[in-house]
Amino acid sequence: MSKRMVVIGGDATGMSAASTALRHSAEGEIEVVVLERGHYTSYSACGIPYWISGHVADGDQLIARTPEQHREAGIDVRMRTDATAIDLENRTVSVRGVDDGDTYDLGFDELVIATGAVPTVPPLEGADAQGIFGVQSLEQGEEIVKDLADGDRRRAVVVGAGYIGVEMAEAMVVRGLDTTVVERATEPFTQVDPDMGAIIREAMEGMGMSVLTGTAVEGFDVGEDGRVRAVRAGDTVLPADIVIIGLGVKPNAQLAADAGLTIGPSGGIVTDARMRAAPHVWAGGDCVETHHRLSGHNVHIPLGTHANKHGRIIGTNIAGGYGAFPGIIGTAISKVCDLEIGVTGLGETEADAVGFGYVTATVESTTTAGYWPGAEQMTVKVLAEQRTGRLLGAQIVGRTGSGKRIDVFATAIWNGMTVEEMTFMDLSYAPPFSPVWDAVLVAARKAAKEVQGEIPASPV
Repeated sequence: MSKRMVVIGGDATGMSAASTALRHSAEGEIEVVVLERGHYTSYSACGIPYWISGHVADGDQLIARTPEQHREAGIDVRMRTDATAIDLENRTVSVRGVDDGDTYDLGFDELVIATGAVPTVPPLEGADAQGIFGVQSLEQGEEIVKDLADGDRRRAVVVGAGYIGVEMAEAMVVRGLDTTVVERATEPFTQVDPDMGAIIREAMEGMGMSVLTGTAVEGFDVGEDGRVRAVRAGDTVLPADIVIIGLGVKPNAQLAADAGLTIGPSGGIVTDARMRAAPHVWAGGDCVETHHRLSGHNVHIPLGTHANKHGRIIGTNIAGGYGAFPGIIGTAISKVCDLEIGVTGLGETEADAVGFGYVTATVESTTTAGYWPGAEQMTVKVLAEQRTGRLLGAQIVGRTGSGKRIDVFATAIWNGMTVEEMTFMDLSYAPPFSPVWDAVLVAARKAAKEVQGEIPASPV
């Protein structure tokens, strides 16, 4: 007799878990039912800003697999279907049709919670006005594309300057809108240290954006037609034809919390290393918190790379195999126009919070040999632990060709390398790709000298 695996959420984690479980099970051994409240499965939310900007011509290009394709693979995908409650004792999920309102209970032998995250929307006056959008789902992307096509949109305000904020600011600039970014922190992109954020702000302003930092949004002015007209930020009123909320996301974990599952300090579902939240209940993706390999804390860092790995591990375990998630180090990359931003490991604020003593090193370099036509500038910053020299973090801000160097630092952190060990890494070299001493090596060498005491280290 087959066992039933019920998956709540039909995107990265959910469909990866479903596909992996089927692939590693004998025919007829497992029945997989996926409940998805939206219109799409298995799509790239990370690509939405580039669809809005026009770099991606059609939203369908962001869909990796349609519901029909998953059904052909043997997965019972139920679209526009919402899970409203979980009964852990009786192993049932209460289900409601989004469009028809029909309700029923669905039993499970194994349950996968992959409910993702929801945008952080401030509870401000006018926040529900027309023309104010989050950027979390393909449906929201469709709404923005339609809105930009339907009217004369000349002024955009982006609230928040994190990953989504800077990517959506780029999209608005590419589409020819006068764009203002409002960020309550002292510099944009708080995923990097303020000294690196200042470089990002300067570059954004050089691209024609207005960047208002150290300012919180206080409300929205709304016209008689119900559409946003302006954003109130500090003492400034910013006229707006469209507003993008890019304040990040929070785990969509209320369903799990109501069922009695453990929720961590970050607001995400707590799991063990195998992604198990309770007996026969698994969770992964943006709705969970995960172990940070450097800080030792559980954190919420929502990225598609983690979500897909979580799903594969969950599916393997449900199929009778063994998989464990080894944790994260916070590696990410973004861009705004031709400015690339890479980050991995800990920044200064995070290192201070954990209690690390550290040194920092910042270097300026070029993406290619300096004499190569089109050589671009970049700034690289690294953090290394005092005395041991262990690499703790790295940040890169530079023009085209800079960002993917962050993966070298991520690999070094993952393997516990010191900055001194990094100085002799055998990296590739040719004038069209890097200087003979790549910025990675130069930054590591400078940090190693600081660890050795040639330059005073930061106080513990």
